[in-house]
Amino acid sequence: MVAMRLKSFLWVVSFALLLSSCIAKKKRSYSQAKKAYEKSSAQGSKPNALPDENTAGFTTYTFNSAEEYIRTFAPIALEEMEAYGIPASITLAQGLLESGAGSSNLVRKSNNHFGIKCHTKWRGPSTTHDDDEKGECFRKYLHPRESYRDHSLFLANGSRYAFLFDYRTTDYKAWARGLKKAGYATDPKYPAKLIAQIQKYNLDQYDHPRKAKRIIKENSENPISSYLSDRIHQVQKGDTLFGISKKYGLSVDTLKKINGLKNNDIQVGTSLIISIK
Repeated sequence: MVAMRLKSFLWVVSFALLLSSCIAKKKRSYSQAKKAYEKSSAQGSKPNALPDENTAGFTTYTFNSAEEYIRTFAPIALEEMEAYGIPASITLAQGLLESGAGSSNLVRKSNNHFGIKCHTKWRGPSTTHDDDEKGECFRKYLHPRESYRDHSLFLANGSRYAFLFDYRTTDYKAWARGLKKAGYATDPKYPAKLIAQIQKYNLDQYDHPRKAKRIIKENSENPISSYLSDRIHQVQKGDTLFGISKKYGLSVDTLKKINGLKNNDIQVGTSLIISIK
């Protein structure tokens, strides 16, 4: 009996020490990002939003302005445009409009920047939110980066949006009108609102990759970048889906599903999401 009690006591002590170590590591990581953010502010650069520390891996961001939101997600919108053919300006405008520039109640509790509802095929986490009806089901993400990728997949894999991809990525007006036609939103003024956002903030400059990359580089002193990529694997030469899935403890089928892959072919430089829980 004494031996069993001693064994239980030692197990509790070991677990407490392990938990304390994990919390300390997390606090150090957040503290380092905060110092980098404060340093960049002191140097007069334009840092993007600082992540809020949350539990269970749930990370949200606080934005002080629409411009800050745009600087934060412009690199992601450009990456999604190059991967899926959705104009970066449209992605950013939808993010601004649907999330209230990252300040809406929905985005704060779910990281859902595009107002995407659960629908019948969604098997991930969710939250309820009053929209057209009370208590509707909306998708929830651990990280806003996952919301941006799921937005691309939602459009690219949705048959009713297929005709949009016949438009040029520089024709944001056609895309704005097409989204309303396809039923993305019920608001009859939705296209006009998207176009207004694009013109107000000059978002169409991100539809031209060379120019966009130059602008993004000017704002590259950005401590948020490590957080935005914490669930992303950049495909390197020699990588295979099997190897990547094994590295992150995923099945190949899961990896293909969350990245909208039709087969096992991947290109060097492609960014793969490695976790949507």
